[in-house]
This record gives sequence, C-alpha cells and structure tokens, in this order.
Amino acid sequence: MSTSAAKALSLTPASRLAAMTSIIIAMLISSMDSTITNTTMPHIAEELRGGMSFYAWTFTAYMICCTVMTPIAGRISDLFGRRVVFSAGLILFLVGSLLCGLSHSMLQLVLYRALQGIGAGLITPFPIIIAGDLFSIEQRGKIQAMFTAMWGLSAVLAPMLGSLFVETVGWRWIFWVNIPLCVLSFVLLLAYKEPYQPKKASVDILGAVLFTIGVSLLLSVTIVDSYQFAYAAAGVVVLVLFLLYERRHASPILPLSLFRIRQLRWMTLNTFLGWTALFGTSAYVPLFLQTQGYSIFTSGLSLIGMSIGWMITAVPAGKWILRYGYPRLVLIGNVLLVASGILLLLFRDGTTFFYVTATMIVQGLAFGLLSTVGTIGSQQLVGPHEKGVSTSMLMFSRNIGNVIGITIMGGLLSAAGADQVSGIVDLLRFGAAASVLALASAFLLLSRQTR
Repeated sequence: MSTSAAKALSLTPASRLAAMTSIIIAMLISSMDSTITNTTMPHIAEELRGGMSFYAWTFTAYMICCTVMTPIAGRISDLFGRRVVFSAGLILFLVGSLLCGLSHSMLQLVLYRALQGIGAGLITPFPIIIAGDLFSIEQRGKIQAMFTAMWGLSAVLAPMLGSLFVETVGWRWIFWVNIPLCVLSFVLLLAYKEPYQPKKASVDILGAVLFTIGVSLLLSVTIVDSYQFAYAAAGVVVLVLFLLYERRHASPILPLSLFRIRQLRWMTLNTFLGWTALFGTSAYVPLFLQTQGYSIFTSGLSLIGMSIGWMITAVPAGKWILRYGYPRLVLIGNVLLVASGILLLLFRDGTTFFYVTATMIVQGLAFGLLSTVGTIGSQQLVGPHEKGVSTSMLMFSRNIGNVIGITIMGGLLSAAGADQVSGIVDLLRFGAAASVLALASAFLLLSRQTR
C-alpha cells in the first residue's frame, strides 16, 4: 500500500464519515440543479424579462460550464489539493445559487446559471476522487453504488421539489435552498485531511482557456439553430491548438503522458463509445412508454430498473477487479451493453412496461460494471499526483459521450416527425449499432502490457 493510501485509510471513522457526508451533500445539490428547473422553467421564463428567448440557455449554460470544468478541476486538485478546489467549488456554487434567486431577467439567470455550472464542475469529480483517497479498492464498489443511488434519487426528486417550491414559497427558493446545504458541506469538509502532499506547479491558464473555448464551441452545436458546422469546425481547430500547446507546456492542464498508459487510454475510449451508444436511451425510454399509453409517473418508474441493475454489479465490482482484472470486466460489461442493445431493438407498438423495465435492468448491469471498473481503474493506473486528472478525464469522456449520443438520438427522433414510435425505434437502432463498436474497443484492453 502506498504512503498516501495508508494515510487516508488511517483517518478516524468520525473524520471519514464527516468527509463522506460533505461530498454526498455537495453531489446531491450539484446533480439536482441540473434537473430541478425542468418542470419549473416555463413558469420562471413567464415571470422574468426576456422570457422564452433565453429558455434553452438556462439549461445549456449550466451543462457546458460543468462539463468543461470537470477535467480542469481534477488537474488543479492534483497540484493544489482536493480540499482547496472542492471548497472553491462550493463557494462559487453558493454565490451562483444566491444570484440565481435574485435574478430579474432571463439573461441574468443564464449568466448566474453559468456561474453555478462552474461551481458544479469544480465539485463533480470529487465524490469519486475523495472516495478513492479514503477507501480501499474492495470498498469502493459499495461507495460507487451509493453514489449511483444518490444520482438516481436526485433525478427523481429534483423535478418534484422544483414544482413544490413554485407552488409554496416561490421559484427563487429552488436556488436559495442550496445556500445552507453548501455551508454545511463546507463545514463538514474541514474534517478531511489531504492523504498526500500536493505537487505544486504553475497553472496552465492558457491551456485551460483553450480547452474551455474548444469544448464549449463543440457543445454549442447541440442547441444553436444555424451555423452548426461553423461552431463544430471552430471547436475542432481550437482543440487542435490546445493539444499542440499542451505538448510543450511543463505543467499541462491535461497531461497527455497519461494516454501513454495503454489500459487507461483504451478504457477512456471505451467509456466514451459506451456512453455515446446507449446511456442516452434513459432520456427516451419514458417517452416510448408514454406513446404506449402509460402515465408520466409509470413511465419514469421504468428507469428504476437501471438503478437496480447498476447496484447489482457496482457493489461487488471492487472485489472482482482484484480477482479478474480490469480488461475482462470491461469486456463483460460491454457484452452486457450489447445484450441490452439487442433487447432495445425489439421495442415495438405493444411492448409492455415489464419488458422495458427488464431491458433497463440489463443496461444497468452493464453501466454499473463499466462505470465502477473504469473509475477505480483510472485511479489505480496512475500515481497519486495524477489521480485527480485521470478520474475527471474519465468522467469528462462519459459526459461528452452522453451529450453526443443524446444529440444524435434527438436528431433521429425529430426526423421521424409525428411518428414518435418510429423515431424512437430508429434511435435505439443507432444505440445498438454503436454498442457493438464499443464492444470492439474493449478487446484493445486485453493486452497485459499497461504502458
């Protein structure tokens, strides 16, 4: 066991509990704010100046800022410590939440939601990173399963809480409720002690700026109505400049040397392909059930199947890694993913709720295994001073894959016009085909050579 791991595992139970409670609270508020406005934004847009003209940007500003900040946060934490960066994220999220609640126009709300997103991006990777500091490999599977349950809970509760706030105390409390929770998380975080000495270095500011601009331009393609090709081309050009610059920087914001680690390189690629292929189906499965006559509530219940399957494989995954290794488990996870894709291909008019739920269980088995194995692998394959950036880069590959997958699926659904069932079948075909490509990439991990 390394010195840093020994320090982490030697923390008192009370300190470990306080640190875990802190990151769980932070994870809940950042994840809930990505969906809490889903049911309430029409009401908010009606009340604020600017109305529907900025409607989509209230979601996108948060999503883009959170996505691009996640890998940057991981790298900065390797240089200056987890607690400093995590605390900064809590403060920015608190300030953003306060300002969102004080907004008097939709433009103000968009800008403050972007600030919230920056704070969320600085928070997002740390539940997994700090859990990697505090717990052994065997224990991390259970911790990952708990995090999954929290994400699932937030996805279900957030829209309902948003509606409740609007109907009782007013929509501004959707954001203000975060303030005491951020303070509580900040106080509990004081119990967390860094398990290693941060490796001080200069911050690659230009690299961070180039990365942010390049990714933001690419993600903007998902919401702009015109000039999508221009946005995409500009994003690619900026990212190429970013990669060329990073190769020469002494302390890059994204150490390209990480991708010389064979298993980490192919694990990141496989994660991107898997999340592009089928993770976005969870956004369309409830819609499919609604076309079959099921209620909004019942159709949403089908997603519990994914949570169940996820936890079944995530809990023991830590022990399986020690017994079977990363490559075999990633391969098994991808086989399960293809199996869920095949089951999705059988969706037709008349498909029952129970069949859909069973399919989501199989998909949950796949993603629970792939997510946990990928996360633990990204931490174990690098040194302690690279654990933050390697973990956050894996999370970034998931986020980007999910955004791309949902965008492609949304385009296929729109192309079908009024025939929603046909559009859903088309997007499920895309997911099934893409899952086969993800499976093919899993075979690249079977080499014993890691570097």
